[in-house]
Amino acid sequence: MVLLAALGLLLGVSFAGSSARLAAGVHIAGVDVGGLTANEARRLLQRRAERLQNVPVVFTAGEQKWEIRPSRLGLTVDWAAAVQAARRDGDGFRPVRGLRRIGMRVFGTDLAPPTRVYDTALELKLKQIAETLDRPHREAAVKLRGLDPLVVPARTGRLLDRQAAAGVIVRALAAFTRTPVGLPVRVDAPTVTASDLAPAAEQARTALSKPVKLALDTTRWRVPRWRIAGLLDLPRNGGRSLGIGGPGAEAYLGRFARRVGHLPRNADFAVTSTGIRVVPAQEGLVVDLARTKKALLAAVLSPDERVAQVTVRTKSPSRTTAEARAMGITGLVGTYGTIYGGEPNRIHNVQLVARLIDRTLIAPGSTFSFNETTGERTTEKGFLDAPVIINGELQTGLGGGVCQVSTTVFNAAYEAGLKITARTNHALYIDHYPLARDATVNYPDLDLRFVNDTPRWLLLRTFVGSSSLTVNLYGTPTGRRVESETAPLVTTGSVPEKRISDPELYAGETVVEEYGSPPRSTSVRRLVYTKSGKLLHDDSWSSYYRGEYTVSRVGTKPRPEPKPEPPAAGTGKTETTPPATTTTGANPDSLAPSAPPAPPVTPPAPQP
Repeated sequence: MVLLAALGLLLGVSFAGSSARLAAGVHIAGVDVGGLTANEARRLLQRRAERLQNVPVVFTAGEQKWEIRPSRLGLTVDWAAAVQAARRDGDGFRPVRGLRRIGMRVFGTDLAPPTRVYDTALELKLKQIAETLDRPHREAAVKLRGLDPLVVPARTGRLLDRQAAAGVIVRALAAFTRTPVGLPVRVDAPTVTASDLAPAAEQARTALSKPVKLALDTTRWRVPRWRIAGLLDLPRNGGRSLGIGGPGAEAYLGRFARRVGHLPRNADFAVTSTGIRVVPAQEGLVVDLARTKKALLAAVLSPDERVAQVTVRTKSPSRTTAEARAMGITGLVGTYGTIYGGEPNRIHNVQLVARLIDRTLIAPGSTFSFNETTGERTTEKGFLDAPVIINGELQTGLGGGVCQVSTTVFNAAYEAGLKITARTNHALYIDHYPLARDATVNYPDLDLRFVNDTPRWLLLRTFVGSSSLTVNLYGTPTGRRVESETAPLVTTGSVPEKRISDPELYAGETVVEEYGSPPRSTSVRRLVYTKSGKLLHDDSWSSYYRGEYTVSRVGTKPRPEPKPEPPAAGTGKTETTPPATTTTGANPDSLAPSAPPAPPVTPPAPQP
């Protein structure tokens, strides 16, 4: 052992060489760098790599070829790191270094340098190769040629092994050889073969051999062979069994179910000239499609018993006649009507939103919300652009006219003596509504809400004519009495003015384009008494309206200099008359004394 140790030490010292140079037998990316210093090896490798940056490597798969240049993938190789790794492998204490280098000289060492590429560029290239190379397998399937079933055989496919291919491409581009490189491809085998589908093909022949019948009680419906062909779900995409399904079956059986059955009808309420009555509910008859499909499949697969029983079941309405009668909707508890007009779009919006809230049922103790009932007013729901109040001015916006309906609903609840929890007046005064009893809405911030504080249900109905709207609230009449105390409409400030420069008018001339109105306020107090005379509600609503601008055009064009008059006969003097200043279209309200200004009032937010 001492002699062996001594021999090893001697050999190690003999083959240690210089630590400044790489060991003999060391290769990096296939290049022999043994005996070179680290800097010499790095420069050698970098020069070779630079010469090959735009030299493509040819990658092959079968008969197909793809050329890829290192520069196209942003390939970067850390040659310095590879050289340092080679240096470490052949370094150490002199005897140890020598023994290491003996092994490297005898067996050789080839180091792969650290390499990076742009992942996005590599993935794109792999995708392009796969799109050309990939041929997915095809499963065996049963298809129809006319009314004859045939089996389409399976086909084996091939797919690029993307993960393995990525490594192959990067290593080949980092190497110094430019010989063609094969890409890894894997076989994509089918899971279902033609022999696997032979039984299903035979079943399809039986199914199409002759018509079948659907039966319900004594009624029969004949299903011919061509129709059966559209109902069959033939094996494909790895399936092995025959069934009833697919778009054709769903469409046919859906039509059949609607023809045979009918949906349940909830108990409803009908308004007559004498009041309101309950319309009885009706049970529905529904085809059980799952069971009917199963029976139909058994019939088409049978050579002789080709009658399929249709399974039906009754379906109860969600609101029965007894439940409707128990709701206590027996008479009128509140009503109000308004007249409307305007352009066709506004009339359309009034009629549309009235239909959206019609037949709303309000449970005892629950709150009616105008916005929650109608939802957002959108073009998808059919709303159109019409005049609407925005930022205190009359403009055009989506859903103009909705506030006609909300105001009518508010007054119906007002007259019914119900508890009203949210109401906002319009920004501008509208003279065809009762004082302080207009109600604007804007989704989702401005809402109209009232509570059904009666012991029974309420039904809201709307009746829309060509120029009139009536809102009725039906329930159990409570005998409530409503009294109102309305404050007068008072002016709280002067008419706001908007003056527009007009270069077509002479300086000093003014033309009024539109007369405005002053800001105003009013209020109403409502007292609601029970049938016995007890005060139930004492509510007040104040309304503050912005002033509407008087819009005037003010002239800016300079006046011409007056021409001198000829001198009077017998004198040498000339008389001139100063030009008159003329104002046309002046606002009469601006000349009248105005009431003392009221405290500032924050108007309500803009709304349609």
